[in-house]
Amino acid sequence: MKLCFVRFTGTNYPPIALPQHDKLANYLTVQNSPILFGCRTGICGTCLCQIEGNIPPPNIEEGEVLEILAPGNPQARLACQVDVTNDIAIAPFEA
Repeated sequence: MKLCFVRFTGTNYPPIALPQHDKLANYLTVQNSPILFGCRTGICGTCLCQIEGNIPPPNIEEGEVLEILAPGNPQARLACQVDVTNDIAIAPFEA
């Protein structure tokens, strides 16, 4: 099983490791991440973040929310919807 590492850019939070293809939301908590969560279903936008790394594109529903919250920003993602397939760096969204 391949592990993927998630780094938190610009913070003192230590990186976390999770199995490839696991959902990021299953691993991030208030104690280990600067990213906040609300609904965890991709409709509230609380976990809007910027991601650097190679991951699958958003699904249609996430894409619709991203067009409202961060139009035209290809690094914007909803952390609760991210399928981690490779090492990534994540940061809170800054408009």
